Amino acid sequence: MLRLLTTLALLAMPMAGSAKWMEASSPHFVIYADDTPTDIQRFSQQLERFHGAMALMLERSEDGPPSPSNRVTVYVVKSDREVRKLAGDKTGFTYAFYQPRAGGSYAIVPTISSDGDSLSFSMIALLHEYAHHFQLSTSRENWPRWFVEGSAEFFASAKFEKDGNLTLGLAAQHRAAELFHAPDVSVTDLLDPDTYEKRRRKGFDAYYGKAWLLYHYLTFSQSRKGQFPEYLRLLRSGKSSIEAARAAFGDLAVLEKDVERYKLGKLTALRLNPGLLKTSPVTLRELSAGEAVIMPVRIRSRRGVTREEAIELVPEARAIAARFPSDAAVLTALAEAEVDSGNPDAAITAADAALALDPRQVNAHIQKGLALFEKAETAQDKAKAYRDARAAFLKLNQIENDHPLPLMYFYMSYLRQGAVPGENAVNALERASELAPFDLGLRYTLVMQQIRDKRYEDAAFNLAPIAYNPHGSGTEKARKLLDRLKENKEITPVELEALMAADETEGEEPSANR
Repeated sequence: MLRLLTTLALLAMPMAGSAKWMEASSPHFVIYADDTPTDIQRFSQQLERFHGAMALMLERSEDGPPSPSNRVTVYVVKSDREVRKLAGDKTGFTYAFYQPRAGGSYAIVPTISSDGDSLSFSMIALLHEYAHHFQLSTSRENWPRWFVEGSAEFFASAKFEKDGNLTLGLAAQHRAAELFHAPDVSVTDLLDPDTYEKRRRKGFDAYYGKAWLLYHYLTFSQSRKGQFPEYLRLLRSGKSSIEAARAAFGDLAVLEKDVERYKLGKLTALRLNPGLLKTSPVTLRELSAGEAVIMPVRIRSRRGVTREEAIELVPEARAIAARFPSDAAVLTALAEAEVDSGNPDAAITAADAALALDPRQVNAHIQKGLALFEKAETAQDKAKAYRDARAAFLKLNQIENDHPLPLMYFYMSYLRQGAVPGENAVNALERASELAPFDLGLRYTLVMQQIRDKRYEDAAFNLAPIAYNPHGSGTEKARKLLDRLKENKEITPVELEALMAADETEGEEPSANR
């Protein structure tokens, strides 16, 4: 009996390294996962090594790490099915998804294993999306679509070695079937977007696979050494993709034959040892009991809910807050749920309670500011109401000087009350866009302001990533506006409204089969 009791007692004890809700914090990522400390730390270190590898390969330097809230937050959920449910996907092909957002970029992925000889589809999707995030964050160049997608596929086909080495340039096995069996896409199709758009078929083709193959070939080809950098230099000088390609690569029919022959040969890969990659330590924190319980609510809120969905969700948040009334993180999550449900007064009460417990709860400041903005819309004294709303965001600015949202809402407080934003407000908007260049909705707001100010050259520069965003809606109208801006002639409000009528700029890129 004593042995049985001892065995039962041991079974009831938490095992070292057992799964629990953890936060892993590093310079470029924050990860939340119900996992073992060992696994989440390894995952965080791998992502930081991946960031370092991209910086090394693309020769991108940083002034410093992003502000804490401008890191990418990764939420790890239990299964592919849960990812698809959160994504609203019914196709069955979404393995992970990413949303670029000023002060709140996030990815949602299932439990990930990055050990072994090959990566899971979920890890490939996450690395692909982070490659886009990295490129938008570190370069103001407007690269052609094939380069954007080909490079993302190249970097996502990585291998993390147990000894800390990272191998890039491996075969994109997840693209093999399309390269050999999907409708063909030629090198000319990639390098001349107009040609591709005219002949592209509706449905799936080999675009991603061929973009990866061309990028891989030009990266490692000895016979064409120097041509790829020259192509990129010509793009920077203002040449179109097809003009730069013909000048750098010569006869594109010959390039096509070379690339197809390369596809059948042995591929080169690059092994990077840990000493080459700049990484930083990962800080682990076990979430409080309340944080762990409310995490599913927090993830759903961050993903985005309709008003109807929020009304269904908020009772759950209230019930958890009643159980954990002294947990600032729980009260902050409640404030967000109340904002989403259209209850600004309740949101302010929850946010104030959270801030009384922890004045550095960043999201509590944000939710209080959003609630005050909502109340200001119907206030009789709008000037005072928007001053109060700005004050909530200014307190956040004192905590995190480079958070983009206080800067953005400082500008929006004037626009929403029908006032003309002054120079300080416009400067704040520009700074917010500099801090979060990956948020194309924020950039679009800046473009509209620059057009109002008749700064057409600046507007064209900021509009280009929107106009050529391969996954955005409304790009055709954005390109028409871009062409109009390049003429540097006055655009009247009536003409602007006609050009952009019913346009939508969509920043999200679900990782469905990418």
